[in-house]
Amino acid sequence: MKNFSLLLAGLLAGAASLAAPVIPERSRAEAREIFATVIGYETSIGNGQVPKMAEYLAERFRKGGFAAADVHLVPLGDTASLVVRYHGDGSGGRPIAFMAHMDVVAAKRSDWKRDPFHLAEEGGYFFGRGTIDIKSEIALLTETFLRLKAEGFVPTRDLIIVFSGDEETAQVTADDLAVHHRELLDAEFALNGDGGGGVLNEQTGKPQQFYVQGAEKSSATFSLTARNPGGHSSMPRADNAIYDLAAALTAVQHYEFPIMTNEWTLGDFRAAGALTPGALGAAMLKFAADPKDAAAAAEIARSPSYVGKLRTTCVATMLAGGHAENALPQSAVGTVNCRIFPGVAPATVQQTLQSLAGAAVVVSMNYEPLVSDASPLRKDVMAAVEKAVGAANPGAVIVPTMAAYATDGAVFRKHGIPTYGVGSVFAKNSEEFAHGLDERIPVGSFYAGLVHWDVLIRTLAGRR
Repeated sequence: MKNFSLLLAGLLAGAASLAAPVIPERSRAEAREIFATVIGYETSIGNGQVPKMAEYLAERFRKGGFAAADVHLVPLGDTASLVVRYHGDGSGGRPIAFMAHMDVVAAKRSDWKRDPFHLAEEGGYFFGRGTIDIKSEIALLTETFLRLKAEGFVPTRDLIIVFSGDEETAQVTADDLAVHHRELLDAEFALNGDGGGGVLNEQTGKPQQFYVQGAEKSSATFSLTARNPGGHSSMPRADNAIYDLAAALTAVQHYEFPIMTNEWTLGDFRAAGALTPGALGAAMLKFAADPKDAAAAAEIARSPSYVGKLRTTCVATMLAGGHAENALPQSAVGTVNCRIFPGVAPATVQQTLQSLAGAAVVVSMNYEPLVSDASPLRKDVMAAVEKAVGAANPGAVIVPTMAAYATDGAVFRKHGIPTYGVGSVFAKNSEEFAHGLDERIPVGSFYAGLVHWDVLIRTLAGRR
């Protein structure tokens, strides 16, 4: 893509303006009520609360005017998914899916200052497990659908809520929907509340950047195993399982996978470079203009925060070896975690690791990783995001990006549904507590999310 900024400006200049909607106070209150209720469900693994939360939401949709035949609670083991269809008139094309997940990571009550499963509002923040990851978007999407339905809004295409039940663990509910219930969510593309999102300036608290996530790296873990007959430590030999493993890990440490790019990473570097001072920002701009600039890539690679956007990365994370302090080791195992660039097969990474490790070490893949290609950068989605962010959080720069982690969006991409992370929440980087203690979001950011989703829906599925 030659110039993302010019492309987007051209799109917006040709699009009809859309004033920021005024969200009724009743809708704001209902969104908060839904938020408080879903925070109250302890939907971490092993508690069996996801189906109960899904039934609560399903009943809200049914009471809100959605036909029972359009509200699908899909059980799977001890969890469940919820799929709700909002029928349009069909004039605007195929459906759009709206994604989030109902489960959360575990929270140890004794470690928290507040009950993690009770929504607390203090000092301008909502506190509770799932406030940012990602029950806020569950509440916002639910209330937006209910309000639009009550107002008699008829979209130009079907809109589909897809709330999965185990994104934080096995991600089998999303895969089950995509494989065995495809008729429920055969969307043209999906908008993922569990991806992207906004950044507030650390000093001023004003909107600074909004990330649109169009790609996710795959996580794959490999075991590097060295074996040896062993023997008495008083009779050392040249061949030693620990030394063989150490040599293999050293080779992995010094290897750099090839530089790779896609339109999401180049757009990210272009936008981030303009906001980043010093040599790093200059290198980002040079690399975005010329991805073959090796010096610029080397400068970016020095930053742990950005090296993952340049290439596949592999790093040693665990070690085990030997069986007695006075015996030569019979085995030594190193664990290497890789974050694989979209478009690269895990088997290719395994082959590379094996060639680095040498014949004395066997490289095995610990599990079948989730692999997905990048979504195409859609002009209509990016223009709609620009409008939504401009209405809800004016002043933020739109930044396309690729994530180093995986969400259910990767599952959908794997099964042929392009997915875009456009979560509405804005927060300071220093106040990002997803999965951590005292998880929170700014109160104002929550309510701004009602504007965000309203504008996105009306822009992509409303009358022009």
